[in-house]
Amino acid sequence: MATYIHHLKAWPHFSWDEQAFLTLLGEVRHLQGKLIGKVELLGFELKDEANLETLIQDVVQSSEIEGEILNPIQVRSSIATRLGLENSGIVHQDRHVDGIVEMMLDATQNNNKSLNEERLYGWHAALFPTGRSGMYKIEVGKWRTGAMQVVSGGMGREVVHYEAPKAARMDKEMETFINWFNTESKLDPMLKAAIAHLWFVTIHPFDDGNGRIARAIADMQLSKADGVNQRFYSMSAEIKNQRKSYYKILEQTQKGDLDITEWIIWFLECLKQSIFSSSEIIDKVVRKHQFWVENVGSIINNRQQKILNMLLDNFKGNLTTSKWAKLTKTSQDTALRDITDLLKKNILKKADTGGRSTHYLLK
Repeated sequence: MATYIHHLKAWPHFSWDEQAFLTLLGEVRHLQGKLIGKVELLGFELKDEANLETLIQDVVQSSEIEGEILNPIQVRSSIATRLGLENSGIVHQDRHVDGIVEMMLDATQNNNKSLNEERLYGWHAALFPTGRSGMYKIEVGKWRTGAMQVVSGGMGREVVHYEAPKAARMDKEMETFINWFNTESKLDPMLKAAIAHLWFVTIHPFDDGNGRIARAIADMQLSKADGVNQRFYSMSAEIKNQRKSYYKILEQTQKGDLDITEWIIWFLECLKQSIFSSSEIIDKVVRKHQFWVENVGSIINNRQQKILNMLLDNFKGNLTTSKWAKLTKTSQDTALRDITDLLKKNILKKADTGGRSTHYLLK
């Protein structure tokens, strides 16, 4: 049987070489300070929008890491409803989407609350409202009572990447983890986020959803580190971009000793990149705001407003007359009138590409 870090006598007393990442930690802290300063200049409305965009990324990408594809429009609507923003309630939400959103908002908006069993059980129940993971019935809102392996490969060709602590250890393991999370105050908050993430996925206390909950715990700790209850960078989006190296470093760390320096360096590098990427979100929010300031008087109906917002929010594919009609539940003639009006006002333009199907872009 393979030996993992939770089998070691000194578990869970992690160690690390602080000199190996001190400069990197300083860089991340500097970038974090610059980002929060940039955000403070946005004003309330744009800060709310930047927070919304970041939370959408967090929810969608954290699920995508696990191979689950969520509808970003449903996620946007669910988050906006809960934050009381103007564009709430646009789309009928899915109960499953609502559950993931509720967990993420509780972790990041209420970051000063302590972590406890009931809170974690509530997050888990929110992730699996039907009591099933796909087709399989799972134990929901309680620590697992069975064995837990992380396995890949088809039937007969399975590769065991990791085996979590036995179920009989769950109460004690989680009591130790929760107590540490609530009382540890000497560590740098970003370092604490890295350790909390690793520690929770090592225990793997639930039947399913452990990765998403580990990332929510890390986000909770990062929002404490930022000193604000809004999110302006998405760690999950960056982990998704680096999914292969994420699983590789986790597996490598589980099979090593309790020196977790390499994991901390990986986590901080990922965090650094996620803060860099946040500038794109903020710039997009500012561009969108400027667009509406300039064009609000030119929009004659809600259909135009809806499609223009979609174009400003990473529209998938090409915008054609038929797609406009489908998205706005109207006729092709009405769609063409709406588009022609926006062409005349220089808000839309025809794409330069040839072909039979004309499509349109924001000018």
